[in-house]
Parts: sequence; structure tokens; C-alpha cells
Amino acid sequence: MTHPIPAPRPSSDPLYRPLPPLPRRRPLVGPFCPACEHPSCRRRRAARLPRLGGQRSEFAREHTRAAALQRHNPHLIIWFGEQTLSYWVASSAGLTEARESGDLLLLLNPAPTYA
Repeated sequence: MTHPIPAPRPSSDPLYRPLPPLPRRRPLVGPFCPACEHPSCRRRRAARLPRLGGQRSEFAREHTRAAALQRHNPHLIIWFGEQTLSYWVASSAGLTEARESGDLLLLLNPAPTYA
């Protein structure tokens, strides 16, 4: 069974829809975006920042989140790893990594199982 490859719609066809234009982006000033959330750009921005108390200010939001969760879970050790860009939990069961804070919350308070 063979099917012919359909030809593209001509622009005169009422169902013809051109592809949307790509978003315009300002040219980069340096080797990374000045204010985006891409992990690679955040790492490059952080590399230029000094360490304050062992932490870089680029990741202050993540460190604050980990500290707040640590206060609510004193039986665990919770921190944010700047090299891995993920949260870590040390418990009696071992070391666990969570890529996002939502995953970390699921680790700390798993959903109840219904019988």
C-alpha cells in the first residue's frame, strides 16, 4: 500500500496558514544571556560572581528555598548543589537528588497511598 506524498497547500488555498515568525531576540552582549533562566547561562553568570559564605548570589533563591525546607525537616539535611543545579537530601536511607523544588517536596512528603 503506497500513499503519495501530499503537496504543500498553495497560498491561494483558504486553509493555508504560513508558519509563525520566529521570535526576535536581541543580540548577545557576551557569551551568555544577561537575565535568562537557562542552566548554562546561570552557570556562566555565577562563574563571574564572588562566593559569599560559600554560595554564589546567582543561586540565592534556591539556597533560601533549601534552607526553609531544612527548617521544616530538622531530621534531614537539605541543600542546593550549585555544580549539579539540583537539590540534595541526606537522610538515614541515603543521599537523594531532586532536580526541581517540586520534586524535592515530593521526596519530603510523598503522596499517601490509598488501600
